[in-house]
Amino acid sequence: MRSTPQVILITGASGGIGRACAVALSEAFPACVLVLSGRREDALRETAAACSGQTEIAVGDVSNDADVKKMFEMITNKYGRLDVLFNNAGVDLLPNTALEEADMSLFRRALDINIMGAVLCTASAIRLMKQTGGRIINNGSISSTSPRPDAAAYTVAKHAILGLSRSTSLDGRKYGITCTQLDIGNAGTDMISHAAKGCRQADGTLRPEPMMAVGRVAETLVYLAGLGADADVLRLEIVAAGMPFVGRG
Repeated sequence: MRSTPQVILITGASGGIGRACAVALSEAFPACVLVLSGRREDALRETAAACSGQTEIAVGDVSNDADVKKMFEMITNKYGRLDVLFNNAGVDLLPNTALEEADMSLFRRALDINIMGAVLCTASAIRLMKQTGGRIINNGSISSTSPRPDAAAYTVAKHAILGLSRSTSLDGRKYGITCTQLDIGNAGTDMISHAAKGCRQADGTLRPEPMMAVGRVAETLVYLAGLGADADVLRLEIVAAGMPFVGRG
């Protein structure tokens, strides 16, 4: 029997995967409250308007301690629980950039958002979930095991998220908290849309890659969010059919 979460938090809900997942979750669980987190209020309101159920907007930067604290205080005070956290917020600030040529201020910023954003939200979610249990889902990437060329900042971050996922799964066990690493490859969003025209391969060539509809990721998240508390998915990979991943390069 599918579980029915009451409160779901999605970070990076301003667009792309976050927006698609918010809409799908609102349709799958019409009685739940969706907390939509992001830095752009106007975009969050667009996401909320596309959802069919109750939404709550939390404007802020997940890499900022004060913003995360404020968001979780709101969730605690208004709802007293959190059933699902989708750590989705992320950036790719240094695509196609060799490590030795990278602007280290941008590198640090990418790590701060992609890693510390998930760390801060996970820590706060565990504090809230300790009494009731819950499910944490981290937006990883196939780059957590198979990087693209000249993508060190993104690759380092996604490897770190895998470590966070495994630690959370282990340390959350005694509280009934599960954690899934959702590794995604070539979902049709602005961040990776260029791959359909041509993406750098390990041999240096540019080749177009297959893409999948972002709705496929949303369907997967609905499945994970609705799992009963007696089931856990430690890691799940969803990729565009035929993309160069297994044996990449």
